[in-house]
Amino acid sequence: MAFMAVLESDLRALSAEARRRYPAVKDGAEHAILKLRSLSSPGEIAHNEDIIRIFLMACEVKTVKLSVIGLSCLQKLISHDAVAPSALKEILATLKDHGEMADESVQLKTLQTILIIFQSRLQPDTEEHAAQALGICLRLLENNRSSDSVQNTAAATFRQAVALIFDHVVYAESLPAGKFGSGGYISRASSVTRDVNRSINHSESLGLEIISGGPPLMRETLTEAGKLGLRLLEDLTALAAGGSAIWLRVSSIQRTFALDILEFVLSNYVAVFRTLLSYEQVLRHQICSLLMTSLRTNSEPEGEAGEPYFRRLVLRSVAHIIRHYSSSLITESEVFLSMLMRVISLDLPLWHRILVLEILRSFCVEARTLRIIFQIFDMHPNNTNVVEGMVKSLARVVSSVQFQDTCEESLAAVAGMFSSKAKGIEWSLDNDASNASVLVASEAHAITLAIEGLLGVVFTVATLTDEAVDVGELESPRCDSEPGVKCTGKTAVLCMAMVDSMWLTILDALSLILTKSQGEAIILEILKGYQAFTQACGVLRAVEPLNSFLASLCKFTINVPNEAEKRSTAQSPGSKRSEPLVDQKDNVVLTPKNVQALRTLFNIAHRLHNVLGPSWVLVLDTLAALDRAIHSPHATTQEVTTASAKLTRESSNQYSDFNVLSSLNSQLFESSAMMHVSAVKSLLSALRLLSHQYMAGTLSGFGQASNLKIGSIIFSVERMISILVSNLHRVEPLWDEVIGHFLELADSPNQHLRNMALDALDQSICAVLGSDHFEEFASSRPQVESDDDTMRTQLKSLECAVISPLKDLYFSSQNIDVRAGSLKILLHVLERYGEKLHYSWPNILEMLRSVADTTEKDLVTLGFQSLRVIMNDGLSTIPIDCIHVCIDVTGAYSAQKTELNISLTAVGLLWNSTDFIAKGLPYGPTLEKDIGTTDVQLLSPRGNGAKSEEQNLRVANKVTANTYQLMNHEKLLFSVFSLLQNLGADDRPEVRNSAVRTLFQTLGSHGQKLSKSMWEDCLWNYVFPTLDRASHMAATSSKDEWQGKELGTRGGKAVHMLIHHSRNTAQKQWDETLMLVFGGIARILRSFFPFLRSLSNFWSGWESLLLAVKSSSLHGSKEVALAAINCLQSTVLSHSPKGNLPMPYLKSVVEVYELVLQKSTDYSGNAASKVKQEIIHGLGELYVQAQKMFDSGMYAQLLSVIHSAINEAKSANNNFEAEFGHVPPVQRTVLEIVPLLRPPEHLFSMWFFFLQQFLQYLPSSDSSLQNETEQESSGDPIPGTRKMTVPNGTPLITPKELDASSQSSKLKTTMPVMSNHLFSEKLIPILVDLFLQAPAAEKYNIFPDIVQSLGRCMTTRRESPDAGLWRLAVEGLNRILVDDVSKVASFGSDPSISRPARIRIWKEVTDIYEIFLLGYCGRALPSNSLSVALLKADESLEMNILDILGDKVLMLQIDAPHDILQRLISTLDRCASRTCSLPVETVELMPPHCSRFSLTCLHKLFSLSSYNYEASDWNSTRSEVSKISIIILLVRCEFILKKFLADENDLGERPLPLARLEEVMFVLQELSLLVIHPDTASVLPLHPNLKGTLIEENHRKHSHLLVLFPSFCDLVVSREARVRELVQVLLGLITVELGLQKLNLGGSQI
Repeated sequence: MAFMAVLESDLRALSAEARRRYPAVKDGAEHAILKLRSLSSPGEIAHNEDIIRIFLMACEVKTVKLSVIGLSCLQKLISHDAVAPSALKEILATLKDHGEMADESVQLKTLQTILIIFQSRLQPDTEEHAAQALGICLRLLENNRSSDSVQNTAAATFRQAVALIFDHVVYAESLPAGKFGSGGYISRASSVTRDVNRSINHSESLGLEIISGGPPLMRETLTEAGKLGLRLLEDLTALAAGGSAIWLRVSSIQRTFALDILEFVLSNYVAVFRTLLSYEQVLRHQICSLLMTSLRTNSEPEGEAGEPYFRRLVLRSVAHIIRHYSSSLITESEVFLSMLMRVISLDLPLWHRILVLEILRSFCVEARTLRIIFQIFDMHPNNTNVVEGMVKSLARVVSSVQFQDTCEESLAAVAGMFSSKAKGIEWSLDNDASNASVLVASEAHAITLAIEGLLGVVFTVATLTDEAVDVGELESPRCDSEPGVKCTGKTAVLCMAMVDSMWLTILDALSLILTKSQGEAIILEILKGYQAFTQACGVLRAVEPLNSFLASLCKFTINVPNEAEKRSTAQSPGSKRSEPLVDQKDNVVLTPKNVQALRTLFNIAHRLHNVLGPSWVLVLDTLAALDRAIHSPHATTQEVTTASAKLTRESSNQYSDFNVLSSLNSQLFESSAMMHVSAVKSLLSALRLLSHQYMAGTLSGFGQASNLKIGSIIFSVERMISILVSNLHRVEPLWDEVIGHFLELADSPNQHLRNMALDALDQSICAVLGSDHFEEFASSRPQVESDDDTMRTQLKSLECAVISPLKDLYFSSQNIDVRAGSLKILLHVLERYGEKLHYSWPNILEMLRSVADTTEKDLVTLGFQSLRVIMNDGLSTIPIDCIHVCIDVTGAYSAQKTELNISLTAVGLLWNSTDFIAKGLPYGPTLEKDIGTTDVQLLSPRGNGAKSEEQNLRVANKVTANTYQLMNHEKLLFSVFSLLQNLGADDRPEVRNSAVRTLFQTLGSHGQKLSKSMWEDCLWNYVFPTLDRASHMAATSSKDEWQGKELGTRGGKAVHMLIHHSRNTAQKQWDETLMLVFGGIARILRSFFPFLRSLSNFWSGWESLLLAVKSSSLHGSKEVALAAINCLQSTVLSHSPKGNLPMPYLKSVVEVYELVLQKSTDYSGNAASKVKQEIIHGLGELYVQAQKMFDSGMYAQLLSVIHSAINEAKSANNNFEAEFGHVPPVQRTVLEIVPLLRPPEHLFSMWFFFLQQFLQYLPSSDSSLQNETEQESSGDPIPGTRKMTVPNGTPLITPKELDASSQSSKLKTTMPVMSNHLFSEKLIPILVDLFLQAPAAEKYNIFPDIVQSLGRCMTTRRESPDAGLWRLAVEGLNRILVDDVSKVASFGSDPSISRPARIRIWKEVTDIYEIFLLGYCGRALPSNSLSVALLKADESLEMNILDILGDKVLMLQIDAPHDILQRLISTLDRCASRTCSLPVETVELMPPHCSRFSLTCLHKLFSLSSYNYEASDWNSTRSEVSKISIIILLVRCEFILKKFLADENDLGERPLPLARLEEVMFVLQELSLLVIHPDTASVLPLHPNLKGTLIEENHRKHSHLLVLFPSFCDLVVSREARVRELVQVLLGLITVELGLQKLNLGGSQI
């Protein structure tokens, strides 16, 4: 093992060292090596004396080297328990001898060996051995020849040996193990709070007997170890006293060393002195006597006893006795404490007093020590109040600073010391500091110790108070319960006694230092003390100390103005008392002290919120001042440290302190949610009291002081709101306190306070109603209503309590602003939380109803805004029994005369109410009759048991409830109708119009939910009475013009607002109302007419409506008449297509229209014209919708009405077209509806009568009238006419008979005189369209008439060439002919149309073409006024009619007879002959368009004669036309050619007219191009042989040229080269046609 190897190595070293001079030692070492090899453990070595003997032998030589080796080996053997106990004596003797050697290394090895002996199993257990070992240490310690290292080692060895001895005593006496270090040593680098915390931990582990009931029983007997320790203690005491140690055999040592060892034993082995009587006696009689002697200060101490270190040791020993043994040494401790306190007051050296202050400070910062001392002395009536005296002594030291000459320097030094401790470093002076600086520092140190001592007392009280709370003797201030009475627990009584005895002294001292000091660290420490002591007072319910500390703390929160500021404030006229806080307008600067004080105040308030009670006033007054400073634009804060003050302050951090303080201020009141209810009430009471204190000042004061008072009131109000918001979950007990104060403020004469109170009231009410607490109440209301009466009462109480202040405020206040404010609050409440209200609606509606009766416009407006919120959004949440009240209130606002717009809007709200009420009507009119049966069925029994009866009872109750609810809703609806009817008679037009409109809109919107009985009530009680009243008022109201509102004066005359002419009389206003009534009735009839006509006596109501319509149409204004007509019109249009309009109703409407049109002739002007137009429009729309209901009689009546309207319009507007250039309005309206009046399918026979009715308005000629008269008189029917029959074949009257039977007589015989043609121009396209739409049979009946009428219109070209009538007639004729011939060509002739009828049609068409083409086309008509564009358009129209005739009529397969075709082609030929027929002199004068027209006609002849072999459209008609046209064409061509030769010969050398030359060339060219059909060639006038040859060779296509061959031969000699060239071409074609081409010699053609 390693130990054996090391030991062998040491023996070898020993042998080597003694080899020369000490052979015996060498031999012994070698022998020991051999022995050692035979041993295996330290135990075997201990039993073998040879090993240890060799080392002792080496030591006996007393040489340094051998002694060092020997002692080292002995240490190893002892530490490894390899030495037998019997060898101790010899070893000690050896050590004693070596201790006397002069070598330092040997001395040190000796001391090491002694220490190892005490630490090993060889520790001396006999007094002799122990004294011998300790004596060696003391002799080396006291030896003057010993080096410092030896002396220090000896001292340390002795101290450790003493400790080991007393440890052995504790073990031997079975005492509690463990050592207790002194808690009284002062660390200059720790704060008071850390020292207190450390002392608490130390004391808790100590387990003091005073807490557990007293000291244990003392033991008198001692063990050997105990006796040894006692002997050592007695010698140490003797040595400390300056005597000699008998047992240790030492005459004297330094008293300081002995006292130090004694202090060590006293502090670390407390159990020995408390348990062993002998030790306790030594402590009481010897040690205490020693310490008392040393503490005496009546004489100057001499020698070592006067040194500071000795004094420090004495004081520390005294401190240990007081700290650990005061419970058993009461008298001695009292003497010690008295002596210590007396030292402070004596004129002793400053260092001496500092030492005493350190001791006192240590007592103060040790909570358990201070507690024991206070219990033993201050709480015992026979003992001195030691702690109280100690506190006063410390306070005197603190207060002495203000009397020192170096006060400022000392305070700065104190602040520096606290700052150093806060940073964890030791404060020290510079080495080169002056004596004055040292003195100041010493004084500061003394003050610092005194301050820390006081703070230690404070923190001790706080710690003990917390302990009392922890053990249940006191209630925690955070406990959410009612504060109880004072407790009688031991710790609680102790704390209360300590507070009562010391608080005033501590407060004075701490407030003084806090006032004088500026350092951050000391301020923080003192404020911590303030906080701790104040909180302790609060927990102990010590009101006076609590209030005193709070008041003192509040003084440091805001800067107190200096004397100059106070004087200026006192001299100002607005200040009547000295304010404790800054009230100047100058800058408010919060120093770091202020900020920290405020933070401390917040901490206290947070901690003690449940126990402050009336003390809240002190806190709140300060917080109010802080609030003013925070919101002051002149307020700033100083930096906390000097270093940071030198830096430029960033703008973002400028108000960081203010932000933090503001946040703390808010959090304090927000945390009220954690307070007990009684505490919250106390806080609210304090806020209310604070506000009352300043309310009186706002009335008498003025200027800055008054503003400050108002600021404090604002603070109180805002904080009350904050508290209320934070306690919404338990608002009931707090509500009256808060709202009561707000109502008081609202009654204040100060406007600002009133406004503030109203805002606060608004916020409070909204906060409660918007809280989760109230939301839970509101959500649980349906269940509560049916189950829990107590809960319902609670709900009602809360809701009414929240809302009732508004009503009370409105009715109690006479101030308009306050009443308006209450209404604004109500508006906010309804807008945000109206759906949550239930029980407070009667109060709300009563309040709003009273507002409607006031004359203040602002109040009415505000009240109505609230009502509007209710009616728009809140009806569904209002109890059903309050809705009628709500409707009445709305009616009151509608009827009020203060604000018109409110009345109008209120009427709209009534409409909203009907929407809500209608939702409660569960059935419509069709279900009413089934209710009774359903009820009976529901109530019929279905069984004989009790279950069936119970079910019937339940069903009966349900039916009864539903019936009651239905009746309730009906009553509500009728109440609205009644209000609207009454408002319909209001003298304000806007209101009554709105009411009327709303009444009918309501009926129209919800009529489907009204029963028959309700509808009958509505019609006879509301609808028709409203109509009668409006009609009567419109007829009887004044027509005098109104003057508008007077705006002012100008030039001494009043200036009035202008009123529009349509509203400037009462009659016009009532006309507007009547129009609305008609519109409303129309809407009802449109929606519910089928249902309404099933009501009893509805026909009488209908008749009254018709009378009103007649009267209004004839006698009312234009607008009223139009509204009346529209009332009937809309009803007919809505229900006629559905078949819901019976024939009597339809006839009655038509009769009214006819009557109005007939009687309106007595009235003139624009109004009558508008009425007629509306009626005519109405007739058209009526016919369109109800045409299935018309029979021939009603249809004839309808046309008769239209006819009379046209005639009356013509007679009334004879010069209208000439003057204005457009159709009169009535005729224009007729034109608009004519397309709508075409006969329906079941009256197709009326088409002839319908079209004939309107053809008479086209221009007529005498000849046509004469012809028509002759036909009628002869009695011969027109070909193709027949009796009109209905679809079933029953014969009806003819058009002539129908016309004779109608009331509009003389339709045929009396034709209207058409002085102008504008109406005809508009009518022609319409008639053409209608004609084209007519059935085929009816179309051909009227075909000749319409063609004839169009022809007459076409002939107006000559007299009115610039008019559009003839153009429209031409276009219409073209359309008719194209349509007819196209159908005939495609489908053939209609077999139902007779041949004579078709012939008559063609004759009429031919006549039109002959007349118009020959007489009105291609002529030089007087058209100087026409523009070039219009002339071109007319020429194009002429060409178009030629195209229709030539390309459509004559080219298609038609059924026209031969003579008709002959006439039509001849007409073209006659038109084509105009140029060639004129003399050559006249041709030059002919307009170009005439020659072009002639050439076009000639071209049409060529087209009709030609044939295209590739086309397949050849037909019989085409062949017939070709045959006719070829003969006519050839004759015309021969005439043109001969005329050309004659004119050329007559003119000689003069040129021919261009028109004549163009004509000839056109003919020659067309002849060369003309190809004819063989059938056409067959009719050519040729020689029979030639014709036969041509027929045989049917490929010949130019046979017509043979006819003109002579003429071509004449033209060969023409002077015109172009003519000759064309003739040459033609002759060549003839040669080819005849087969006369040149032959070659071989017989082939060339």
